[in-house]
Amino acid sequence: MTDKTRHLEQKIDKLLQLFPVVAIIGSRQCGKSTLVKKLRPDWAYYDLERPDHYQLISSDPLGFFSRRNKKVIIDEAQQYPELFQVLRGVIDQDRKATGRFLLTGSSSPEIVKGLTESLAGRISTVEMWPFKAAEFYDKPLSTVYDLLPHTHTDFTLLLQLQPTLEVSELYTHWLYGGYPEPRIKSEEFPEFYGLWMDDYFSDYIRRDIQRLFPRINIHKFRLFIQALSHYSGGIINHSKIARALDTSSVTVKEYLTIFHSTFIWRNLPSYEKNSLKKVQKMAKGFFRDQGILHHLLKIDSVDKLLLHPVAGASFEAFVIEEIIRGFQSTLLSGLDFNYYRTRDQSEIDLIIDASFGLIPIEIKLGHKINKRMLTALHGFIKDTQANFGILVNNAEQIEMLSDRVIQIPARYF
Repeated sequence: MTDKTRHLEQKIDKLLQLFPVVAIIGSRQCGKSTLVKKLRPDWAYYDLERPDHYQLISSDPLGFFSRRNKKVIIDEAQQYPELFQVLRGVIDQDRKATGRFLLTGSSSPEIVKGLTESLAGRISTVEMWPFKAAEFYDKPLSTVYDLLPHTHTDFTLLLQLQPTLEVSELYTHWLYGGYPEPRIKSEEFPEFYGLWMDDYFSDYIRRDIQRLFPRINIHKFRLFIQALSHYSGGIINHSKIARALDTSSVTVKEYLTIFHSTFIWRNLPSYEKNSLKKVQKMAKGFFRDQGILHHLLKIDSVDKLLLHPVAGASFEAFVIEEIIRGFQSTLLSGLDFNYYRTRDQSEIDLIIDASFGLIPIEIKLGHKINKRMLTALHGFIKDTQANFGILVNNAEQIEMLSDRVIQIPARYF
């Protein structure tokens, strides 16, 4: 697992030159521990899920940091929330020193609160994810992420790009997702993938959910996870899901918040800044890793996936995550990701809102193009004065579909 390069590596190295602390947060088993050990193999490493390491730090944190005040990795830092307040004092003793601590955390509610309240201005937080497709297949980050922020209406460089992935690689990664251990081990032992996925949610519920939310009804939460597989990729109607589970809308909203903040699910907010249109304000939601969704739906081949009713929504979610992961691998700041839908059903799957402007992106599973597919993009560009829009699909190559809409096949991302 250690021989695969993660696209975040250069970003984290740079941030360690700028900040005293860098925190890497993300879902369980996405590769955080492997990454930090690879990046700083000579640093002291402590895992707070190990009782001896937890005891060593929590019993006398000031004494610990008097001995270890730099070049320290603390894994699963959310296990000891008081750590963040102690670190603040340690850092402030030598405020100008950078690159002193690497933290990881799997459970967003506790760790993000600790980071923002105690270490503001002293820390950079990086979100990590399971393998992006290019990472799994040992490909560099696509140049498209360098070009898009600097593209206005001159598409010359984009039109010269070569695809990052083979078609088979794209479809396989869409099917199985990017969790490192099952993807790598199943290449030699195919049965391991399903066994690992079966255990993943049991471990997630036992180690994260029961600890963070001890009053939660675990039976209902398990049913909620299974039911959510039928709503992934759509606009989230709390009342509809509540009726299906025979529970309250308040409970569904709480469960969705938990699911999102522990990095399993993404609530993609609505883009509401178009003053010329009445827009849908409910969030869209989907599993961040499509391998989890397909396992829950018992889809185990690309052929089955392409014939399944979930295919279009799943592919859309897959591409959105690939694009988000690509942009998050850069040093660009102020990135917001939304979807857009008006009351008259005009919809765009992803809106990137950043200092370089707006980029609306429509995503289609197929190869063929018709003019109707571009209507929403053209309308959004006209309303918001965006420089251009993108149609992502499975066509053969990049090409201009109109003077301000460019087709970029998914395997270029």
